[in-house]
Amino acid sequence: MNRPYLFRSILLLLIIFGVVAPGFAQKPDDDVITVDSSIVLINAAVTDAAGRAVPGLLQKHFQVFEDGVQQDIKNFAAEQTPFAAVILIDSSGSMESRVSMARSAAIRFLDGLRGTDMAAVYKFDSKVELLQEFSNSRDIVEKVYELKADGMTLLNDAVFEAAMALNKRSEARRAIIVLSDGEDTKSRHSSESALREALGAGATIYTVDMSSADENNSRRVLNQGVLKNFATKTGGTFVEAGGGPTLRDAFKRIVEELGSQYTLAYQPKEAKKDGKFHTIEVRISRPALTIRTRKGYQAPKGK
Repeated sequence: MNRPYLFRSILLLLIIFGVVAPGFAQKPDDDVITVDSSIVLINAAVTDAAGRAVPGLLQKHFQVFEDGVQQDIKNFAAEQTPFAAVILIDSSGSMESRVSMARSAAIRFLDGLRGTDMAAVYKFDSKVELLQEFSNSRDIVEKVYELKADGMTLLNDAVFEAAMALNKRSEARRAIIVLSDGEDTKSRHSSESALREALGAGATIYTVDMSSADENNSRRVLNQGVLKNFATKTGGTFVEAGGGPTLRDAFKRIVEELGSQYTLAYQPKEAKKDGKFHTIEVRISRPALTIRTRKGYQAPKGK
C-alpha cells in the first residue's frame, strides 16, 4: 500500500471514530468553520498564472501559519486521485432560455471526466431531482434534454442534498458544480446551512453564473454574491459564464484541479477552546503560484 493511500485511509478511520472530527458552526457573519478537534485539515488548490493546476509539489514547498504563527505540518498528501462530483442544473423559471446553456455546460464537464472519476446530475426548481446516478460515463441521460425553465428555485436545498450524497462516497476528493443564476426563492435550508453541509462532506463548490446581462443589475450582483460565497468559503472558484470556449476552459481546469489538490494536516501549537476565529495562511516557496483554501476556523468553546 502506498503512503498517500495509507494516509487517506488513516484519516478516514480517524474521522469515523471521532478523533479527527471537524464540526462546522457559524460565526455571526457565517464566514467560519468551527473545528472540534486539535487536528486541522486543509485542502489546497495550487494554480499557475494561467489558472492551471500545479502537480508535483512536495511538503517542503509549503508553510502553514495560524494567527501568524508558523505550524508544523504533520501529514501531507499529494497525488492524482479520482474524484466524485455532483452537477446541479438550475431549471427554475428565472433561468428562462438559459437552461439549454446550463445543459451544454454540464455536458462539457462530463466530457472532461477521467475513467476513474464519478459524477451525478441533479436538477432543481420547485424540487430537487436526481437525473443521473453516479457513474464515469461521459454521456448524459435523455432527461436532461427535456428540462424546461419552470417553477421556484431551491438552490440551497440542492447544495444541501448534493453534499449529503457526496458524504456517502468513498472518493478522497469531492465537488459540487452549480450551474445557476444564484437566485433562491423557496429553499427550506439557508445558504449557511447548505454551506456547512458541504464543508462537512469535504466538498469543494465550483459555481458558474448563468445569469443574464439583461437582469436587474442590483439583483444580479446580489445573486452573484451568493455563488461567490459558496465557492470562496470551500476553496472553489466562481466562473462568469461566457461563450463556449470560456466554459470549456473553465471545466478543464476544474477537472485538473480536483485530481491534484494537496491535503495538509497540522496540530496548532497553541490550541485553545476559546470560541474565537483563528486565521489560516498557506504559503508556498515557489514563485508565481496561487493557493486557494479556507481562510480559517472557529475554535470551540470549552475547557
